[in-house]
Amino acid sequence: MEKRGPGGSRMARGGMLAAGRAASCAQLLGSTRHCPWKMNQLPPRSPVASLASENTNSRVEALDNLSMDSFWLEVENIKQSTEAEQEECSLADVKTQEEGEAEAEWLQDAGLSELLGDVASDKDKLVLLSTLTRTQAAAVQRRLDTYSRSRRRRNKHPVRDVRDIFGVGSSEDSAAEKEESSPDPLWHNLRTSNTQRTETPDYSCTVRNPGKEEVFNMDVAYSEQAAVLLKGSFLSESRKLKDGNALTRFKIPKGRLGVTRIGDLSAQDMKKIPTLALIELTALCDVLGFELKRNKAAKLKTTEKRLFGVPLNTLLENDQKLLPNTKVPLLLQALLSCLEKRGLETEGILRVSGSQTRIKSLEQKLERDFYSGLFCWDEVHQNDVSGLLKRFIRELPAPLLTAEYLPAFAAVQNIPDLKQRLQALNLLILILPESNRNTLKALLEFLSKVVARENNNKMNLWNVSTVMAPNLFMHKGLPNKIPEGKEKQLAEGAADVVRMMIHYQDLLWTVSSFLVAQVRKLNESSSKRYQFCDKRIKHLLRKIHADKDKVEKNQGEPSKIVKVHASLLLKDSLEVHLNNATRVADVLRQFQKNLCQNGWNIVNTVNLLKCNNSMECTNLLLYEVGGNIGEHCLDPDTYLLDLYHINPHAEWIIKQNPSYPRMF
Repeated sequence: MEKRGPGGSRMARGGMLAAGRAASCAQLLGSTRHCPWKMNQLPPRSPVASLASENTNSRVEALDNLSMDSFWLEVENIKQSTEAEQEECSLADVKTQEEGEAEAEWLQDAGLSELLGDVASDKDKLVLLSTLTRTQAAAVQRRLDTYSRSRRRRNKHPVRDVRDIFGVGSSEDSAAEKEESSPDPLWHNLRTSNTQRTETPDYSCTVRNPGKEEVFNMDVAYSEQAAVLLKGSFLSESRKLKDGNALTRFKIPKGRLGVTRIGDLSAQDMKKIPTLALIELTALCDVLGFELKRNKAAKLKTTEKRLFGVPLNTLLENDQKLLPNTKVPLLLQALLSCLEKRGLETEGILRVSGSQTRIKSLEQKLERDFYSGLFCWDEVHQNDVSGLLKRFIRELPAPLLTAEYLPAFAAVQNIPDLKQRLQALNLLILILPESNRNTLKALLEFLSKVVARENNNKMNLWNVSTVMAPNLFMHKGLPNKIPEGKEKQLAEGAADVVRMMIHYQDLLWTVSSFLVAQVRKLNESSSKRYQFCDKRIKHLLRKIHADKDKVEKNQGEPSKIVKVHASLLLKDSLEVHLNNATRVADVLRQFQKNLCQNGWNIVNTVNLLKCNNSMECTNLLLYEVGGNIGEHCLDPDTYLLDLYHINPHAEWIIKQNPSYPRMF
């Protein structure tokens, strides 16, 4: 017999993959009649987007030297694991929407359902319009205009004309006609109030330098930045994307108000973020010339299982009965913990498939014994655990990236500029439901740990991305077809999106400063309880700009004395003298000094971590509470006098860092 070494075996396997790839693509990605798994379809690009198609093609071609074998092997493994089951789709078939339905659904999701009514709403919901930037307002106008035309064509009851809201012509009118014929203060104020911001040149960047650090501006709306770039020179040079450290590094510049991460805002304020992010994402896509495609939400079918194939919210509700405040499913936590303890050093972890028979048996044992605590993880092979992890993600009734926005995540690859791709991903992360976002973050943090052990497990960033992409972007409940000949491009694009989510996750889990500012405006406006009508909105805009002028005048105030409370720790409050250089970190240090030297009356000493008779300042956080914000955990580099001018009616409270273990 002819002997064949390990290298020959790999070559033979590569040849088999190459020979069978076309058939595999057609069966798994092209034809949807006989296979339950499909790659989600990308939305078509508009003519404006085609101007940058050469850059996109160059970027995709640069990935050719990065092996896609892991992707297709994972597709084959998924096929084998589901062939015998032939389960029904978990999601209802996506129905074709009539003209205007998509726009109506968008307006509802954007918190503007009152615009669909025939008369003005008595509720003060539409103050949201007063917070929009010029490009955001234009995005709302386009959808309302399309919806209005579709209603008129169907001879239904008249709807409010777009000019009644924005005081301008239809979206088909030229910009020059709008400026000349629009006396309405709403559109004028939205346009002029953002002129100064959109002319700021410090965030424009037309050269992409892999491996070097660039500024990622979050103070100005992404759509406004894109509009300025389009007026100038669009990124035209080809860019070679490489793996690992060669990827461009981005730095978020800290302004005077610091940086806000997901989790720093209260649940009340975070509920406002998805609608604002949806409007901004739509505006960004409009400016770039890309259609934001969304699937219609479908009802999930119930299952008798307790773990696999169960909706995330149901899993969390069950888990929270055992452990309150659980944010990530306990099963996923157990799978990740097991892999972190014994699997990070395993060569080919995630890529090398475990035994499908054992994985199916382990799933049944977990369904039976997990919640009783009788399941023993020590006896489970690590490749089988990684198989269970991927199976858990695939078996979710709806994709982890959600059925509604999976097309948008996939479409990110069509945006030619890396910074703008990350802007779109950042907004999509903010749009995700909290349970999906928390679960995705836990998964990405684990994948980062796998990449960090690349020298031992032989799994670099691209390897991990190609293995995980099919599990995130292929779902049996989405019957979308793939254009013929596009399989390779879509596969590489999906892997590239996963790679960006892993590599840039710290950036993606940041709430942009312009969105926090819009939340503040919403809170200020809603507290005034204006009824919505055109005159009221105009008056509200004047009032907001007047208040803004007052704040700008007050910013010249050199100092201020405020009280900082720490009711859970002390009975006394701390008086702080603020000047232009006072930061949150300075206040916490002052609090620590007074606590240790002045012998304050401590309410609960066990809340404080002590080291050499001094409290660790990192154990404490300063929160902004009330005024135009619900509750906001402040960045240590926040300048407090600037914050006071923006929110003078807030209270400042020192609390223990929840990430530190409590000592009682």
